[in-house]
Amino acid sequence: MRGVGKRKKDKSVRFFMLSLEDHLKLDWKNVTEVITGFIKGMVAGSGAKGVAVGLSGGIDSTVVAYLSARALGKDSVYGLIMPDSSVTPEEDVKDVEDIATNLRIKYWYRDISDIVEVYEKSESNFFVQDKVAIGNLRARIRMSLLYYMANSRNLLVIGTGDRSEILIGYFTKYGDGGVDFLPIGDLYKTQVRWLGRWLGVPEHIVKKPSSPQLWKGHKAEEEIGISYNKVDLILHALFDLRMEAQEVKALFGKDVDKILELHSKSAHKRAMPPVARVRI
Repeated sequence: MRGVGKRKKDKSVRFFMLSLEDHLKLDWKNVTEVITGFIKGMVAGSGAKGVAVGLSGGIDSTVVAYLSARALGKDSVYGLIMPDSSVTPEEDVKDVEDIATNLRIKYWYRDISDIVEVYEKSESNFFVQDKVAIGNLRARIRMSLLYYMANSRNLLVIGTGDRSEILIGYFTKYGDGGVDFLPIGDLYKTQVRWLGRWLGVPEHIVKKPSSPQLWKGHKAEEEIGISYNKVDLILHALFDLRMEAQEVKALFGKDVDKILELHSKSAHKRAMPPVARVRI
């Protein structure tokens, strides 16, 4: 009887997951119109001349570049390619250059390895063995360069974070999280991949494993410990369908606890710094 019960549960989980995937599918033409309208409005409302976007060769930044070019025209989109040659795979750089060339947007290439090295040499308390701290430093160096580009050319820094990353805090505070607006921030990673395919993003980029490449061999799903497909389903159940945590846990197991923990611990990343209120 135990085997029968397990089979029934496995079947219900598979059915529920398929149902959630159906919920995640959207009208991509409408999504594109909404987001391109949003980009146009943000740029026009600020009096900016366009956007600066950090290009990594991954699905998120590629989709944002495609949407930006569609919304503003190629002459109003400035791409920054900022690898660290000590950790960034050459194929990622090639992908980015191909994307920028195909979209015919202006782009600037800047290897940041020498900047990281300056930090290492100038700071006696620099812990070279702390790969997370150095990885976050790389993200913050890129943010600084993006804002230099934006400030010097009257541009907005357009963010590339998606809803999955935002909800679990999978971004660097004041790094890739340091942006002016987030056009795909309401789309889960799964949805960004589907939108990318609809926009005509090359299939190998649509399928490329997500990676911030903050250190050599860095892969997002390996660090998180859960596949994005499952992360998105859990997040959708918790935050969109408003299901009880125990109900979701009964379907997806202990990974739900991990997702909730990531969400809770990263709350500070989604909020302005706390202020001590002294006015009565």
